[in-house]
Amino acid sequence: MRVAVCQLNTRDDRKANLVAAEAMLERAAAAGADLALLPEFVDYLGPAAGLPEPEPVDGEVGQFFAGVARRLGMWLIAGSIHERGPDPARTWNTSLVFDRSGTLAASYRKIHLYDVEIPGRVSYLESATVAPGDQPVVVDVEGLRVGLSICYDLRFPELYRQLVVEGGAQLLVVPAAFMVHTGRDHWEVLLRARAIENQCFVAAAGQVGDHEPSRSCYGRSMVVDPWGTVLTQVPDGPGLAVADLDLDRLRTIRAELPSLANRRL
Repeated sequence: MRVAVCQLNTRDDRKANLVAAEAMLERAAAAGADLALLPEFVDYLGPAAGLPEPEPVDGEVGQFFAGVARRLGMWLIAGSIHERGPDPARTWNTSLVFDRSGTLAASYRKIHLYDVEIPGRVSYLESATVAPGDQPVVVDVEGLRVGLSICYDLRFPELYRQLVVEGGAQLLVVPAAFMVHTGRDHWEVLLRARAIENQCFVAAAGQVGDHEPSRSCYGRSMVVDPWGTVLTQVPDGPGLAVADLDLDRLRTIRAELPSLANRRL
């Protein structure tokens, strides 16, 4: 299974964002990717006042990505979009998974919301505009078990252990818009930790660069193997990286260091 992680600088123009995402997916398909991962909030990342009307999963944005997956003949995880939520004031932050025919194979609503207050540095209350999901999701991608998550979920290892132990995940995906001030110290460390402790591949696709209002994202999208080795990484700026997942290596690591089998809790 060849996986592509796509790094974007999504802004406040949804039409332009979708064009940029499609162009990156075309590059992924040309590189032979079977599965491509886009970042969190691939549809819009800008001032709340300019957010287009949120849609259901089969709305214009969902249909757009379904069409791209079908045209390119590639599995596609549309990192996350603003899904119409339970009340007018709050959307869901939702990841959509499309198969090669453009059929919606799974969707996941972000469970852990980024509510952080650091005086003089950052004030962000995601729960003011986003409703939390409550269901972990694992989807079968042509025999590869893929566990879904979004950005801030990365800090909650219990979610990933459930995806692996109960869902049989072999690949964990993390579409994100990770902030620079935490990303430079924690992003790679956490991704490698989730890979090592769960003996899984991890694919992470991030937003990169500046976004209005006053938001800077770290980027450094990457694929990590079950030993915690970074297989490939996107440098600064929009771009993509591709890696082949060797499931024999995953099985060997789990057999030679059986930490999952040895767990007591």
